[in-house]
Amino acid sequence: MLNKYPMWKNIMVVLIIAIGCFYAVPNLFGEDHAVQVVATRGAEVTASTQARVNELLASKGIAVKRSELEKGQLLVRVQNADQQLLAKEVIAEALGDKFTVALNLAPATPKWLESMGGSPMKLGLDLRGGVHFLMEVDMGEAIRKMEEAKVADFRSQLREEKIRYAGIRINAQGIEIKFRDAESLASAERFLKSRSNDMVFSDVSKGEDFALQAVMSETYLKQVKEEALQQNITTIRNRVNELGVSEPVVQRQGAERIIVELPGVQDTARAKEILGATASIEFHMVDDKADANAAQAGRVPAGSEVYQRREGGQVVLKKEVMLTGDHITGAQPSFDQYSRPQVSINLDAKGGTIFSNVTKDNIGKPMATLFIEYKDSGERNADGSVKMLKIEEVISVATIQARLGRNFVITGLSHGEAQNLALLLRAGALIAPVSIVEERTIGPSLGAENIASGINAMLWSMGAVVLFMLIYYRAFGLIANIALTMNLVMIVGVMSMIPGAVLTLPGIAGMVLTIGMAVDGNVLIYERIRDEIRAGRSVQQAIQEGYANAFSSIADSNITTFITALILFAVGSGAVKGFAVTLMIGIATSMFTAIVGTRAIVNAVWGGKRIQTLSI
Repeated sequence: MLNKYPMWKNIMVVLIIAIGCFYAVPNLFGEDHAVQVVATRGAEVTASTQARVNELLASKGIAVKRSELEKGQLLVRVQNADQQLLAKEVIAEALGDKFTVALNLAPATPKWLESMGGSPMKLGLDLRGGVHFLMEVDMGEAIRKMEEAKVADFRSQLREEKIRYAGIRINAQGIEIKFRDAESLASAERFLKSRSNDMVFSDVSKGEDFALQAVMSETYLKQVKEEALQQNITTIRNRVNELGVSEPVVQRQGAERIIVELPGVQDTARAKEILGATASIEFHMVDDKADANAAQAGRVPAGSEVYQRREGGQVVLKKEVMLTGDHITGAQPSFDQYSRPQVSINLDAKGGTIFSNVTKDNIGKPMATLFIEYKDSGERNADGSVKMLKIEEVISVATIQARLGRNFVITGLSHGEAQNLALLLRAGALIAPVSIVEERTIGPSLGAENIASGINAMLWSMGAVVLFMLIYYRAFGLIANIALTMNLVMIVGVMSMIPGAVLTLPGIAGMVLTIGMAVDGNVLIYERIRDEIRAGRSVQQAIQEGYANAFSSIADSNITTFITALILFAVGSGAVKGFAVTLMIGIATSMFTAIVGTRAIVNAVWGGKRIQTLSI
């Protein structure tokens, strides 16, 4: 029978549209203002933390809509933006520096809908907002690290050349090298000048104190700062990729600052913790011959230093660094045989050789893993830059049982810390600490004008198309309008289903364009049906031929547009990608609704019936 779908095909059409509608529904519930709490540095967010926070907010008169503790993170939903800001201040002051407290916008999707996989569509920074960070690179620390590297080079070079020196140290002016006599100083100056073109050497001897001052040249200093900024940008990009954020913005601002924008990000606390952290590790041998009581009293052997242990107490380590995190090529969180968190480390060839030699010569001796982190102290230096607080903690002390190679594990961490340390080590260490000097969680209010403009554009364009189709094609125009509405709902549903899809203002432009393209297919079909009726065919034959013969033209035009959108997605970035994604989804859904959807309705209304006229 002409123009009759089998039952399975009708069920398939209804099912696909129902799925699209289901995944579009979460977008109707909006978002809640929330405060997110994540533990750092050995702390844990527990049920008691949750109860404490809830009681604290209640005592301050802040109404809590919902408090959720999941995966070691606490999310507290409040009534409005004012209460959100107040809640953040109260919680941060009460919990201290072992917890990261951040603003968030949490989807207000009901739990039952979330449990079935429903989640709202992610909006870009220009619509929904997201997280904006302005980060400042500590150039003083970058220069200090480079000077430390130069000190190590000078020591090895002078030893190789067998030039005796009394000591090398870093002072306020640069690097000072002391000698016992003028002859050694002159020899060292000639030799180092020939080997270090990027340093400026000058004789600063006073009386019997023979000394050589080495200062970075202006060109080299500028190069060090530029490399520090560029390497930090690359590292932060890697960390953003680890966070899985779609269409991020990571770019420099001036000579020392970096802008990071994470549109549609939900886990703002984790983003702040990961991007702002400057974590690295060093391996030191434990000075097992040092007197612990004397060390606590301040009497530390030369060449050793006292460090705090994370679990409490102190330990004396030798200052010499056996291995740094620079040689780490891979890091994965895992568990040992007792289900305790650990980080599995992979070293490069050079690091593996160093570690092998160190452990071979120290079997049976204790070695410590030193965790180094820089945090914002809340104070400013004289030049206005952020004063960084250096935190050094021994996270594990283990006895070397056998010679180790390129693969080993670090223990003594909580599960969350193991996850974060592995991420930071994989993404690379920042060459210099960065501090977040400005943090903004950009809410919908800032994008309200863009959203209103986009919605108005869609409503006006859809209204014009709907009116035209009703007047020109009558009953068939109504069917096309129903399909057009379902097309928009399905675009929203598919965008909500794809984890990495983000709707931006250009994406709304893509939806507006799709409205015109969606009815374009129906226009081709309806005009072909009219032609067939004029040619003397029956109504049923005209419908059959109209859909069959117009398909090739619709497919050709949509496929070429889809390929163009795919190229835009492949070579574009940011807003261009957002437009391309929406356009590709719109093309796919419009072909389904314009061809299969309208055909199912037409078949249900007119299919298989003896009719003489058609409202088209």
